[in-house]
Amino acid sequence: MKVHKGLAMALLVLSLTVACSKEEATHPANAPAQAVPQPAPKEKEGAIPVGPGPQGTYTVAAQPAPGSCHYRKTSDGQPLPDPNCTPGATNPKVTAANLADTICKSGYTASIRPNTSITNPEKAANIKSYDYTGDPRDAEYDHLISLELGGDPNDPRNIWVEPPSPGHQAGAGPNNPKDGVETKLHTLVCNGKVALVDAQVAIATDWTTALAKVGFPNS
Repeated sequence: MKVHKGLAMALLVLSLTVACSKEEATHPANAPAQAVPQPAPKEKEGAIPVGPGPQGTYTVAAQPAPGSCHYRKTSDGQPLPDPNCTPGATNPKVTAANLADTICKSGYTASIRPNTSITNPEKAANIKSYDYTGDPRDAEYDHLISLELGGDPNDPRNIWVEPPSPGHQAGAGPNNPKDGVETKLHTLVCNGKVALVDAQVAIATDWTTALAKVGFPNS
């Protein structure tokens, strides 16, 4: 009788364990993120260099030789990087298939961003690469393809010392209207209105025309 009771108890525990496992697997908090729909891209994959991606431990990346990079400007004076030094580089861990678990997931970019012990010496070296002569505090060490658009976190091809925009008051800190363009592109990608690669190519080519290039000039 004791044997039968023990067997019955074991079967009961097993059935409860299986039931709990099924419930846990189907609980909304544990369900896989719903895929972000993506329109057919206009640009080809591989149009931009692919970086090494996020690292568990970052090291200070070597920068282009001093004076080897040259700023460009738009007709209204907005700064653009040298495409030979800073063509952009993408994060290989971000794809059109996993947006919901990467750039469209809250907290993702913070989890892969190098800290200032890495970026400060890189910025100092990149200032020499671009021969930037303004106040370093007014220039942003900027990801050309932002992390929120799947840019590589620490590939030197994707980061440049971006000078302040026209009308900036010296000593007031970075003034970067490019940030607003990046935010709008991120929203368009995560809402399924713009393909990831199209947004990446647009921002890498010319951030001032990026929204128009992807078909949303008034966003």
